[in-house]
Amino acid sequence: MSGHVTGAVAALADKLPAWVSLLRAPNPGPMTLDGTNTWVLRAAPDEPAVVIDPGPADEGHLTRIAEHGPIGLVLITHGHPDHTEGSVRLSKLLGGVHVLAADPAHTIGGEPLTEPGEHLGGFGLEIRLLNTPGHTADSVCFLVEHDDERVVLTGDTILGRGTTVVAHPDGNLGDYLGSLELLSAYTGIAALPGHGPALADCAAAAEFYLAHRRARLDQVRSAVDAGARTPADVVAAVYADVDRSLWWAAEWSVRAQLEYLGVDSGESAPGVSGLEHT
Repeated sequence: MSGHVTGAVAALADKLPAWVSLLRAPNPGPMTLDGTNTWVLRAAPDEPAVVIDPGPADEGHLTRIAEHGPIGLVLITHGHPDHTEGSVRLSKLLGGVHVLAADPAHTIGGEPLTEPGEHLGGFGLEIRLLNTPGHTADSVCFLVEHDDERVVLTGDTILGRGTTVVAHPDGNLGDYLGSLELLSAYTGIAALPGHGPALADCAAAAEFYLAHRRARLDQVRSAVDAGARTPADVVAAVYADVDRSLWWAAEWSVRAQLEYLGVDSGESAPGVSGLEHT
């Protein structure tokens, strides 16, 4: 869900590097856009590929990924089911290939990704871990370089279209703003998102997101000053132009915004499974 922002937040990438392929899962919807993007990176025809985000447990999609074998490693950007649900099955299809994630719950056969800046190079690719919490506590991005070309795999921290949810309590707006500031350093480097089209400039997208978040915070402050007392009150004031069927998602971002502003929003409700972007 994207509020006022429904299109791309930066120029689209004209083309992908020759060593990057996109396989899109057949799970389109208001929270997943055209479906989850599974990225396949292969430095050379004789090198094993690296897969980013297996996606949902859709047998056809997982089979398509496996057909791009040999695959040497699977990486996870964050633990939402539309990115990780197929991990166990894909690892089995690939003969036990390791799946690495920040959260041990989504790590298979290896060690969790815990060191910001950690180099995961291999198979002819140079891969560096970027710690980017905020969308979720376990969100990471990957800076990948090959043949003087670089891309950033952004998961749901930056989407190809619209803006992303920061879902309280797992999501944290302060962390998210810091992550966007980190990504704003990658000028002129393509962003390969977890949903939507590839973007030409990761930094431009991050700067747009920062401006959008700051504008939303101003709107939330104004709503509170005008008497809004609950997240639902704030949603009605700030997201009035958004389809009401998506207000439930907006309320989770509002909870994160109110926490960031130090406004008591009442006791937190349980997390929402499958919540993806707003």
